[in-house]
Amino acid sequence: MNKKQALLSALVTLAAGPALAQSSVTAFGLIDMSIGTGKVAGTNASIKTADSGKMTTSHFGFRGMEDLGGGVAATFQLESFLRADIGNSGRSNTDNFWARNANVGLTSKEWGTVKLGRNTTTLFVAALNFNAFGDSFGYSPTIRHIFTSGTVTGDSGWSDSVLYTTPNYSGFTASAFVAAGEGSGGRNVAASGTYVNGPLAGALVYQKVQKDAAVDDTSVWMANGSYDFGAVKLFGQYAKAENLTRRVDYKIYEVGASVPIGAGKLLAQYGEISPSAGAGRKTWTVGYDYWLSKRTDVYLVGMSDKIEGLAAGNSVSLGMRHRF
Repeated sequence: MNKKQALLSALVTLAAGPALAQSSVTAFGLIDMSIGTGKVAGTNASIKTADSGKMTTSHFGFRGMEDLGGGVAATFQLESFLRADIGNSGRSNTDNFWARNANVGLTSKEWGTVKLGRNTTTLFVAALNFNAFGDSFGYSPTIRHIFTSGTVTGDSGWSDSVLYTTPNYSGFTASAFVAAGEGSGGRNVAASGTYVNGPLAGALVYQKVQKDAAVDDTSVWMANGSYDFGAVKLFGQYAKAENLTRRVDYKIYEVGASVPIGAGKLLAQYGEISPSAGAGRKTWTVGYDYWLSKRTDVYLVGMSDKIEGLAAGNSVSLGMRHRF
């Protein structure tokens, strides 16, 4: 390389440096594996299992941001669910590969954030933020009652969607969410408001699902609150859901607590579904989550799940989560 070539190379490197510093891409994920035994409510046989995602659905993904100047940045998210027990993608064989999130957007401290593509629903975010067991499909009574008990339709993520979130105004943020029907039934719509100020937090969410002709139309209001006293953090949730297709109403009550003990937390959550027609459901979950490091924790959890008129279901899991 001659002097001119060396000088040109140096100039190119210097010119590229600031641009590279203004953009970033992050790879991340979580793997949750557990062993245990479980009996589904209404059945007689217990099954011993090695499961993926009992406390948090295993996943991996990529997210990035590019500074566009003027306080505006472009963003993207690509996230896939993972079944670590069998080495397969998705929560089930029906999931698309990027079923967790797949979107691009613009964000600004002054104007807020807009994301286009597949986005996690505001109902799911509120449901997981205000119960002791977070986003656990295996053990959170809230997640089970809202998303897997036939009370609300629409999944935890919406495709063909636009999500707008306001800037943070002294702890308050609001969002508006819509998913286009694209010729398959009506559209999905949602709105939410969230307030976080020190130990006090609350959220109110509305959601209506009409997209996909094969799915029942439903609507739901959900109020959420929590307060952290230090020695204990308390959670409370109330939802009123309506299945517009089958004309059945559901009242859903959830209360929980998280108590720091040593390097972990004792967790407890109770919830029940009271329908206008059909069987009610009551679910208790207790557990202890111990942190080995900032990225790795182990947990022991037990649950009693009772549907009126059926034999109770009981489950116990010992598991580990690792974040990367």
